[in-house]
Amino acid sequence: MHDRGLRLLLLASVFTIATCGLIYELIAGTIASYLLGDSVLQFSTVIGVYLFAMGIGSWLSRYVEKNLLGVFIQVEFLIALFGGSAAAGLFALFAYVSSFRVLLYAIVLIIGTLVGLEIPLLLRLLEGRLQFKDLISKVFTFDYIGALLASLLFPLVLVPYCGVARSGFLFGILNGVVGLIALWALWDQVPRARLLRLSGLAVLALLITGFAFSERIMTWSEAAAYGEDVIFAKSTPYQRITITRRDDDMRLYLNGNLQFSTRDEYRYHESLIHPGLSRLPHARHVLVLGGGDGLAVREILRYPQIENVTLVDLDPAMTRLFSTQEMLTVLNRGALTAPRVHVINGDAFAWLRANREVFDFIVADFPDPSNFSIGKLYSTAFYQRAKTALAENGAMVIQCTSPFVARKSFWCIDETLHACGLVTEPYHAYVPSFGEWGYILASPRPLSRDFELPGGLRFLDQGNLVSLFEFPPDMARVSTDINRLNNQALVRYFEIEWARYSRQ
Repeated sequence: MHDRGLRLLLLASVFTIATCGLIYELIAGTIASYLLGDSVLQFSTVIGVYLFAMGIGSWLSRYVEKNLLGVFIQVEFLIALFGGSAAAGLFALFAYVSSFRVLLYAIVLIIGTLVGLEIPLLLRLLEGRLQFKDLISKVFTFDYIGALLASLLFPLVLVPYCGVARSGFLFGILNGVVGLIALWALWDQVPRARLLRLSGLAVLALLITGFAFSERIMTWSEAAAYGEDVIFAKSTPYQRITITRRDDDMRLYLNGNLQFSTRDEYRYHESLIHPGLSRLPHARHVLVLGGGDGLAVREILRYPQIENVTLVDLDPAMTRLFSTQEMLTVLNRGALTAPRVHVINGDAFAWLRANREVFDFIVADFPDPSNFSIGKLYSTAFYQRAKTALAENGAMVIQCTSPFVARKSFWCIDETLHACGLVTEPYHAYVPSFGEWGYILASPRPLSRDFELPGGLRFLDQGNLVSLFEFPPDMARVSTDINRLNNQALVRYFEIEWARYSRQ
């Protein structure tokens, strides 16, 4: 190949490997947050280890003195193999490896070291073919543009349409192709070229097979991790939705976290809705934030006086699933397609900012505050917005994690609601799948103590309802900070308390 063509090939390689390198970094961070807890901590540590490993790779490149092109091609094939299969491999091994963090960071270290070798080797291959200033400017320009492309592709295209495992295989294939093209273009300059070609083709065949069967690999991995048959799994722009079944028990997981079990979800949802709504005989307009499974709406529709229910859930895939799949619509009794229900897909925080309606009852049924993006939905800023949408004689209920496991987290939410000028009534209920679970009823002024429960409930009755508001000493109030957007104290409490519990 003539010199100009070689320069273009190597610069195109810079662009491709920069894109692939950042994709592997994002995949590792996503897997860490899915499997070890959806937390800023996971992304921060993975990125830190990855960048440190790239530094090691750059330093090691100084010891490559001969056969630069052959070493570069070998590195491309190794990155293709490890980077491309990392996501599927980590998911598959999660259920079987006791020290998963060690495995995760070992793989991140290997991939990062190999990626760190690439650019120094390419710079040396281009040395003499470009002036130094042109060499530096062009290599780093292509490198940064590739990183930008990866950062846009990953959340907007790859995760929602390919999934994490398939994306890994796809970019592993790209890395392998870069190596094979370089080998083809410079065949006469590479020692043991035939052996390299065979190894590259073997890696490529493995990755293409993995890409083709990635959904089966993920289904098998999730079944092993959950210990249950996976009957539905889908990656959306917002989360990984997984539904499992074992005998008569069907379970919903979001990003690996259990959301409900059909054996006892009625306990959770009856406790979420009826201690508040049964005391509001005047209620006509209800707002549900989160709760895309429609189970909270099912309980609300037990009250014939309710005229309309507005449900705001971020993920359209979630509400569509629970509106159309028969096994799920039977569970929520067709709540999301009921005439009184209006479903809106959007961010609850942004939606409340634009909202001008007033509601008699508001339900905040969000996931636990395990990261800052969810923690903002438990902050003073959010509750102040919700308060403006609440009728003066209305009430709002919030699911508040476990007051037994995460005692400070629970009372932090109560303290935050108090800081917004709301009267609060904390309570709890036992849900076997979760243990003791907490809720807080908040209102602009004290509510009536008259409960008028609807018929057909399986858990709550007039006898046990009052007892939900009583707390034993091991769940009693403790002093906490207020959760504000600029401190996110709740996320810190939550991570510490649940991490301590998971180690027991």
